[in-house]
Amino acid sequence: MPLVTTKKMFDAAYKGGYAIGAFNVNNMEITQGIVNAIAKTKSPLILQVSKGARKYADMNYLKAIIDVAVEQNPDIPIAMHLDHGDSFETCKQCVDDGFTSVMIDGSHHELEENIAITKKVVEYAHDHGVVVEAELGQLGGIEEDVVGVSSDDVMKHLTDPDQAVEFVEKTGVDSLAIACGTSHGAYKFKEAPKLAYDVIEKISEKIPEFPLVMHGSSSVLPEFKDLINKYGGDMPDAMGVPEEAITEASKMAICKVNIDTDLRMALTAKIREVFATNPSEFDPRKYLGPGRDAIENMVLHKLEVLGCSGKAAECK
Repeated sequence: MPLVTTKKMFDAAYKGGYAIGAFNVNNMEITQGIVNAIAKTKSPLILQVSKGARKYADMNYLKAIIDVAVEQNPDIPIAMHLDHGDSFETCKQCVDDGFTSVMIDGSHHELEENIAITKKVVEYAHDHGVVVEAELGQLGGIEEDVVGVSSDDVMKHLTDPDQAVEFVEKTGVDSLAIACGTSHGAYKFKEAPKLAYDVIEKISEKIPEFPLVMHGSSSVLPEFKDLINKYGGDMPDAMGVPEEAITEASKMAICKVNIDTDLRMALTAKIREVFATNPSEFDPRKYLGPGRDAIENMVLHKLEVLGCSGKAAECK
């Protein structure tokens, strides 16, 4: 089947009480690791491309890699999503380039300006059969060009449920990324966070069956942090969102969970291990291959955490 939008995925996820994994891709090995896990478990998939990925890899290369993944997995629904589009022009370009879902992030603007920008993107995207995600409220942390509030202020910038209702009604957006206590990057928190489940619950009560999205959701898995530090890295204070919290949110109105940092850490940990244990190695296949395998195993685990493993058929 060709690339799909996220609409049927989110409808099924909302009704089934699980979330779809949205994984960021930057090169062939990362994409292969993700898709290998999806193929083994027959799970729905959202492949995300950020501004940094487009700059690093060239969108033509990434699109070709994703096209191969789609062609080789005709029974798996796969959506191609723009992560954190920063302008109407960026979103328009991605719609024109064949994306089936785009995100416009106007969360750093005042509400009315965020509504205006989002509405403009929605009108263009919907005219081309593409769905739109937007963001309301502000997350913490830093990821590529996305700079949030300080980790100490995360709970002060949660999404206002009443504003969420107004935002969705005025923009016609298809899904909404909310601030519920998560944070971007590996150095998210000084201590394990407690998600604002009450915010998720209130929004879902006010906008029934509307899909919500959770950004900043990597868990900074200890196994990869420990490997990185064991083999010359320095990530002693890295801390992410507990997986049990992600599972709980996925049973509510959260239909999409973004994962990027955990992918980077899995790849980096394995490459460091190969370099340290076999310092004479210079064949990229001998360290990128194990990195790809680490990503595959990590994604297999995440699919269970999200509850979407084996759900491909019901998301078509």
